[in-house]
Amino acid sequence: MADPTIQTFCCHHGNGTDMAVTIMQEFNTDAYNAVCLFSSCLGIFGAIYQILPRQEFSNKHRWLSFSAERGRKIIVWLAVADLLASLGVFARSTIWINYKNIMPAVEDDSSVVFCAISSALIQYFYTATWIWTLIYAIDMRFILKEQASQTTYYHLAAWILPGILTTTGLSLLYLPDANCHTSTSLGTAILRILPNYIATYLPITAVMIANPCLYHHSSKDMEEIITSASGQFTSREREILDAIKIKFSVINFVFYLCWLPNLLNGILLWTLWFHLPAEWIIAIWYIMALMNPLQALFNCMVYRRWRNGSERIILPWRKVEVEFPTMHSQPPSRDSFNSSTREEILPLLQNSQSVNGYRNYW
Repeated sequence: MADPTIQTFCCHHGNGTDMAVTIMQEFNTDAYNAVCLFSSCLGIFGAIYQILPRQEFSNKHRWLSFSAERGRKIIVWLAVADLLASLGVFARSTIWINYKNIMPAVEDDSSVVFCAISSALIQYFYTATWIWTLIYAIDMRFILKEQASQTTYYHLAAWILPGILTTTGLSLLYLPDANCHTSTSLGTAILRILPNYIATYLPITAVMIANPCLYHHSSKDMEEIITSASGQFTSREREILDAIKIKFSVINFVFYLCWLPNLLNGILLWTLWFHLPAEWIIAIWYIMALMNPLQALFNCMVYRRWRNGSERIILPWRKVEVEFPTMHSQPPSRDSFNSSTREEILPLLQNSQSVNGYRNYW
C-alpha cells in the first residue's frame, strides 16, 4: 500500500519504546504481507486485463466513438501505473516475508535501504494513478468542450509531478541519516515526517474533490448535447443521461473506496496519535493493504464499456474481424454533431431497444 505511516517504519529505531515500536509488537506482519500479496495479485490481473488490446463494436455514433478512443488511451496509461504499483507491492511483501522485516532492526542498514527504495517506487506509481484518474475526468471535459487532447501535458503531469512529490516527501524523511524517530526534538521529527504525509494525501484529496465536480459539469454538457441533437428531452433521453451519471458516480465511488481509508488513517494519526488504540491503527492498515492494490481490479470494471458485446479482447491467436475507420485527430465540432448526428440519434430515440443500447454504451 502507499501509506506514509508504513514508510516511517523504514527509519532507524533506537532502543527506546516509541509509538511505532509499541504498534509493531501487536502487529502480525506475516498476515499483513499475506493480505498485500493477495490484493496485489488481483490488482496485477486487473491491470493486465485493462492493458490488453481490444476490438470495439457499436461505434455507430461518431461523437461517442471519438470519446471512447481518446478515453481508452488514458485508461491504458492508468492501468500501466496500476500494474507497476501492484508489482511493487507484491515484490516488497514477498521479500518482507522471506528475507526482511517491515521494521528494520537496530543498525540494519540494508533493510532501511530496501524499505525506502521499494516504498518510494510504490508511492511514485500510485501517485501517477491518482494523476491519471484526474486527467481522465479533465479530458472528458475537453471532449465535450470540443478541445483537442493535451497528450504531452498529460504525460508531463502524470510522470513528473509524482516524481517531485515522492522525492520531496521521502528525501526529507530519510535524508541524511534515516533517523526520523530519533530526532533531537518533537518539532524536528514533525518537520521530517509531515511533508511526506502532505505529499501523499494532497493529490488524493485533490482527486476526491475535483473529479465529482468535473463529472457533474460533464453530465450537464452531455444533457445539452443530447437535447440539442434530438430537439427534445423525454424519458428516453433521461435514461441515456442517467446511465452516464451512474457511470461517473461509480468511477468516483471506486476511487473513494480504495483511498478514503488512507485519508482517514492520516487524519486519525495526526489528531489522536497518543490516544488512538493500536488495534484501530492496525485495522485500518489491513483495510488499506486490501483496498489500495484492488484499485486496478475495480478500474478494469468501471472504465470499460458496459454493454455486453461492445468490445472484445484481442488475443495473439485471435484475428480482428472488423476493421474500423481511423478516428479523426480532432473531435467533431458541436455544429457537425448537431447536424449530421441528428439523423443518427433521432431514430435511436424513437426505438426503446436502441435507447437501451446507447444508454449501456457508457
